[in-house]
Amino acid sequence: MSTPYPFTAIVGQDDLRLGLLLNAVSPAVGGVLVRGEKGTAKSTAVRALAALMPEVPVVPGCRFSCDPGSPDPACPDGPHAEAAGVSRAARTVELPVGASEDRLVGALDIERALSEGVKAFEPGLLADAHRGILYVDEVNLLHDHLVDLLLDAAAMGASYVEREGVSVRHAARFLLVGTMNPEEGELRPQLLDRFGLTVEVSASRDTDERVEVVRRRLAYDDDPWGFAARWAEEEGALRERIAAARVLLPRVVLGDGVLRQIAATCAAFEVDGMRADIVMARTATALAAWAGREEVTADDVRQAALLALPHRRRRNPFDAPGLDEDKLDQTLDEAGPREDGSDDDDPDPGPDGGGDGGGGGGVPPQADGDRTPPSASQSDDTPSPAPESAPDAPGRPAGGEQQPVAAAEPFRTKMLSVPGLGEGAAGRRSRARTEHGRTTGAVRPQGALTKLHLAATVHAAAPHQRARGRVGRGLVVRRDDLRQATREGREGNLVLFVVDASGSMAARQRMSAVKGAVLSLLLDAYQRRDKVGLVTFRGKEAEVALPPTSSVDAAAARLESLPTGGRTPLAAGLLKAHDVLRVERLRDPSRRPLLVVVTDGRATGGPEPVALAARAGRLHRSEGTASVVVDCESGYVRLGLAGELAGELGGTAVTLDELRAESIAGLVKDVTAAGRAA
Repeated sequence: MSTPYPFTAIVGQDDLRLGLLLNAVSPAVGGVLVRGEKGTAKSTAVRALAALMPEVPVVPGCRFSCDPGSPDPACPDGPHAEAAGVSRAARTVELPVGASEDRLVGALDIERALSEGVKAFEPGLLADAHRGILYVDEVNLLHDHLVDLLLDAAAMGASYVEREGVSVRHAARFLLVGTMNPEEGELRPQLLDRFGLTVEVSASRDTDERVEVVRRRLAYDDDPWGFAARWAEEEGALRERIAAARVLLPRVVLGDGVLRQIAATCAAFEVDGMRADIVMARTATALAAWAGREEVTADDVRQAALLALPHRRRRNPFDAPGLDEDKLDQTLDEAGPREDGSDDDDPDPGPDGGGDGGGGGGVPPQADGDRTPPSASQSDDTPSPAPESAPDAPGRPAGGEQQPVAAAEPFRTKMLSVPGLGEGAAGRRSRARTEHGRTTGAVRPQGALTKLHLAATVHAAAPHQRARGRVGRGLVVRRDDLRQATREGREGNLVLFVVDASGSMAARQRMSAVKGAVLSLLLDAYQRRDKVGLVTFRGKEAEVALPPTSSVDAAAARLESLPTGGRTPLAAGLLKAHDVLRVERLRDPSRRPLLVVVTDGRATGGPEPVALAARAGRLHRSEGTASVVVDCESGYVRLGLAGELAGELGGTAVTLDELRAESIAGLVKDVTAAGRAA
């Protein structure tokens, strides 16, 4: 067994360490979600925490780690007779991203259940993590149904396995820790809310601190045991402090005054539901116990708010996380008791907003400023860019490039789907064969049986009962009789945007509406669990502005900063998109693509640009790529070039006016209808 990196040897990351320690003191806080860039000691800190947890007394031989003092009466290995328990270290169980549902919650032996009527249950990771730590690295990459099962078990303290009328329940209380890199995609707001606390981590920009991080890591890699021995005293002291805080926790008093501050804070920040209030109360109580106090103070409430509220305020992936600390201090001041009789209208809470923000708080860095979807009124003041053919004017960047314009206000779109039946990752867009959804048939299982089709299984076994010597009421079932249910649900797709950023698009302020439309579809892609990519073309070439990713937040940021100007290398944009899709088919062959080309159809620059664009379009059509062309041409006289491009792609086209009136998703009934007719 490898020697874990000592928790006390971690440099900096005060928020991360505090969030983990508070959950160690009071698991009722509800776990912690650690958000941050790669290489910031997220996994190291979680694995190091296990060494600080108190030992757990368990019933000998119980696979579900029952407490001998109060064993679970519904334990599948029970009932447990009175016996002396044994102590073992608290476990840290890691849930892999690619785990199956059976691996998480456990599996029933369906064959024995049908033929013998016994509950032969193989425990899963939730049973292993009972009374320990369940660690989910890259939790944002887990399939939604696994995250739902995981968080339901964490909330109820129990796991339920239901299969064709046979059910098993066992206790599953654990400290839930998830880590994620926001660049790889966000969790849904509903799932974010189920984590008690969240902390943001980032690499230090202080040179001395970075040097110390490297020095300690190299020392640990050279001699893990010796390095851990040098930190043994600090580890022991921290372990004792956790144990003392656990003993003190039941005696901590949560007064009516601080409870009113908690309620006022949650109301002021407009968080949904009541979970935030409860989590804040438990966190503030744990903070008081951690500090060795028996009474919760306003400072505890403030710290609890900074840990428990930032992730609950996000309504969509484009909202910047974090709290306005000035508003927080004002709310606490107004809701708290006044001892000095000072004026309630005093607007100055102090030069630092009432706190230094230093010893933890979960407020993410805002280096680039808060970014919210701009409104349509912002684009009304954008100066009209010069037409593509105009020469470079003084004060303008070379090549006719225009400054980025603001996007129009996003709108809700209707369903846009790839036709046919796919087999991609679970999502909410196109029809697909999935493990969850409506049952459409039955097949022989190729591996382990996961979803039994009971009627088909009985139908397969029935003709053989006499030959198998059946007596009595029992049904004689063999392995060959079992049938796997086939189900149809929804999958997530790869939506690749190919956006014309040339001078012709900049003219007459069309780019603002185009950006608003793409931003709307990005919101739709986030809700439907798609991957998105962005290819732009202008001047003499095309570029991949954003490789395919699950982070629609990153796509929106690239879209916002997209400049315009220059010629229109349409063929280059389509060929670049073809290269991106070719690579993605190798990486993820089951995820079907949807190509969205946003252009007026013009092609300029180089020899025979229109013919080259047509050939590039036919290349996509030959590979069966579903496509939609958003026609951005405006004016009374229309050339219809975007419609011709859609014909070459085998897709369909919609005008920009139609896009603004309704949505691309609502207008396109079937993105390959034109392809079938051709």
